[in-house]
Amino acid sequence: MSTPPPQINRLTIEALLDTYAAGLRDRRLMLVHGRYPDTAPDIFTAKIGGEPRRVHVSDQTSVLGIVDAWQQHRSDRARDADVLVVTTGIGDEQLGWDVRGHAVKRRTLTVEKAEIVKQRFGVRELDSRLYGEPWLLEALLDAEPHDGWPRSGSLLTRDAAVKALVVARLGLDRVVDGETTAGLAIDADAMLVWSRTSAGPTRFLELDAVERGKIKEWLGETAGAAVPVLMSLVEDGRGQDAMARGLLAAAMADPATGPDTVLAVGGLFGQVRRSDILAFSDAVAGTLTRWIGEARHNEAAKQRVFSVIDRADRLAQEAGLTQALRGSRFLLTSFTAQLRAVAEALAASPDQAEAALADLREHALAALNTDRIAVAEMAVRVARWLSTEQPRVESVASGVRGHLAEWGWVDRALNVLWSGDPVGDVVAGQAYRTLHDTARARRDTLDEQFSQRLAGWTRTADQQNPGGCLLVENVLTECAARLYSESTSPLILLIDGMSSAAAVQLGEEAEREGWIEAVPAPPAGQSAQRSAAVSMLPSVTRISRTSLLTGMAGTGGQSKETAGFAQFWEQRRAVGVLFHKATIGGPSGHRLTEELASALASTAVVGVVLNTIDDALDHGQQGERTQWRINDITFMRELLAAAKGYGRPVLLVADHGHVLERGVNPGPAKASGAESSRWRSGSSAEDGEIILSGPRVLEGGGTIIAPWREDIRYTPRKAGYHGGASLAEVTVPLLVLLPALDVLPKGWEVLPREEATPSWWSQSRMPEETWPESVTLPAAAPVTKPRTTRKRAEQEGEGLFTPAEVEREPSKSQPPPAPTTLGALVVAGDVYAAQAEYVRRKPERPVVAAVIDALAEAGETMSPAALAAAISASDRVRRNMDGFIATLQRLLNVEGYPVLGLIDSGHTVRLDVHLLRTQFQLEKRRT
Repeated sequence: MSTPPPQINRLTIEALLDTYAAGLRDRRLMLVHGRYPDTAPDIFTAKIGGEPRRVHVSDQTSVLGIVDAWQQHRSDRARDADVLVVTTGIGDEQLGWDVRGHAVKRRTLTVEKAEIVKQRFGVRELDSRLYGEPWLLEALLDAEPHDGWPRSGSLLTRDAAVKALVVARLGLDRVVDGETTAGLAIDADAMLVWSRTSAGPTRFLELDAVERGKIKEWLGETAGAAVPVLMSLVEDGRGQDAMARGLLAAAMADPATGPDTVLAVGGLFGQVRRSDILAFSDAVAGTLTRWIGEARHNEAAKQRVFSVIDRADRLAQEAGLTQALRGSRFLLTSFTAQLRAVAEALAASPDQAEAALADLREHALAALNTDRIAVAEMAVRVARWLSTEQPRVESVASGVRGHLAEWGWVDRALNVLWSGDPVGDVVAGQAYRTLHDTARARRDTLDEQFSQRLAGWTRTADQQNPGGCLLVENVLTECAARLYSESTSPLILLIDGMSSAAAVQLGEEAEREGWIEAVPAPPAGQSAQRSAAVSMLPSVTRISRTSLLTGMAGTGGQSKETAGFAQFWEQRRAVGVLFHKATIGGPSGHRLTEELASALASTAVVGVVLNTIDDALDHGQQGERTQWRINDITFMRELLAAAKGYGRPVLLVADHGHVLERGVNPGPAKASGAESSRWRSGSSAEDGEIILSGPRVLEGGGTIIAPWREDIRYTPRKAGYHGGASLAEVTVPLLVLLPALDVLPKGWEVLPREEATPSWWSQSRMPEETWPESVTLPAAAPVTKPRTTRKRAEQEGEGLFTPAEVEREPSKSQPPPAPTTLGALVVAGDVYAAQAEYVRRKPERPVVAAVIDALAEAGETMSPAALAAAISASDRVRRNMDGFIATLQRLLNVEGYPVLGLIDSGHTVRLDVHLLRTQFQLEKRRT
């Protein structure tokens, strides 16, 4: 044989032995044209004709060596049943018959690679193209996994062969767990993940140049233009940086990119076409977006994301591309730049700040920096509030109501702004501090005005003469008693020290968890709003809490509160049971005591005092906390769950609020008569203080001096304080939460989330739609149906709408007016008519139009309660909003596309206006 012997491995030998199994029944020698590596095992067991036999392999380069190996094999009696395989490059013409006569087929066997491949894949035929690709056949023989090649039916196609080779050579089966080779998707995403492994790129580099080139070519055809770019980077030893370089390639996406930028990016990739670089950049963006989604709940995935992004930022700095990539959606430097753009826009206008915030939210890293986004959102909200007209406090009653309705939200935002950017960005932090100080000055003005009104009101106000205010000692009478009936008993949760800022957040969270907030129905022409009471003075626990729980002004402790609470309800022929801190927590295995659990299960009115906030302030545990959530209030979640389980309405109330320590003053104010942290006795008020005197002042002989400015204190530093005359301390927030509408008290109504939230708190509404005056869509042609079909539909309907509310066929004699709003245009179109044909007992078209217009006006989202109020829904619809929305979805979700749906765990209705226009073919009619 003149051809050089090919290298063969154990698997090839096993395949030959199995192929020629019949000839090995009476022979023990096989001569093979090939070269067997020294590192390969020379003794192993293989199945030959279904029977296991021991095999000895000897690689010989001379006739004498072949003869000697055969003689040794024959003379060793221990090898009588064993097979000797001799690999050699010696031709048959040089071997005598004394050796060849003992060998299988009496000749040296050549390795028919195609036949071996067929045998190893278990197929009968090969794709004809494989015969013309020796590199592929040889690679398949060399790369066979230990557990063999996957079976491919009766025909092995070229694509299946190359895919199997790529998976084996690159170790892709180790990248995607649980996938077979056939089911494994070899795409840009999988290859980018592979490039980040330690062994994968090394395995690729160990292949010869021909095989690497062929694999790259196949990957380009199969996985897209991005993968050859990746493999070229791997070949250049830059595989670990490949994804980082892909992020920088986004700088070339703009056709107007300058030559310096193009040159800098090109230097990161070498001789690669611009179109291929951009394709690679898009693939990296897609993969990184998926990783970011995983990283929101996986710390390891988060570290993987930031390892790519950090490397990209360093490469951008080295290549001078940081400025060109300011608009990148992935770099941390671009996120910081966009965050600073928000900070800079705060000083310009709320609209500019909101536009910058919208850009920031679109950044991919926004999902991993929710804390920083939240602070930026608070800053924009404060900027919106500052752009509104300067409010004034006209009375004590309007002051506490205004604080709970609006200024408490300001305090909530300012608490967040005070802490600045969570990672300490200097530029953003300075902008936040400037904004905070400006808003704080405005709030101080309100506190000063309130304190002046409070001083005048306090001189004469008492329980019988409240001066238009809800007094803290009247809360049980005016609110809690109205929640009580023969079938329903309330749970009164008194959260000691809860400010309006904390209350509005807890109410927001409770609404998201399915609670329904209710308020007394307002007089005609007025808007519904939460109730707020005025604390006793000074606004401290031993006075205000006792007064609230006993229903009369007074001072005292827990024993007086417990007895007074029981007496109050006894006078109303009810049983009242009050629980303080020591009687709430249960034994091992039980969150609540048996007494409390039993009381909740009974018909008694249950009161529970939760001290978490007050204790945290008093003992310096506030720390960096800027907000309070249900889980932060010990036992609150368990109590709410029990109340919902037993159908109890909940009155969430405080005894007073608090102000936080801001570290403005190094120590206590130098003033005489200090009795507590926020009030003192005396007759002369200093700057920031007010003199309060009257029947509601139960300390200092009826006269005290209390600061209205939040930065004044008379005692050593704590996390927060109460007792002063500021709005945050004197306002007592009340929230009534219902587990279901069937316990809504008479004369009360549901308070939608939107009505409880200040307008400046939410995002700006969408711009109004502009429609050409000439647009007049024809009304849908009336659908003629058999009389029996209409009757049957009414009988089989869901019962959501009464017959009067169900849409009737339009009158043919009176054409409908020309539609002028988005909703009217939708319901007047042919698409809506086609949808409506398949919906029984649907609401009238004006109702559907009103829903669309209300959601579009509100910025695409509304709570179900607010939507019901906006369209003046009937009681029947209000009681079954889920059914009403389901009917609307059948009308508006053309072909199943989510035009209308519920988000936020079912507590928000969302209308996708862009998708609505597309599905109802309105895009071309816009101006």
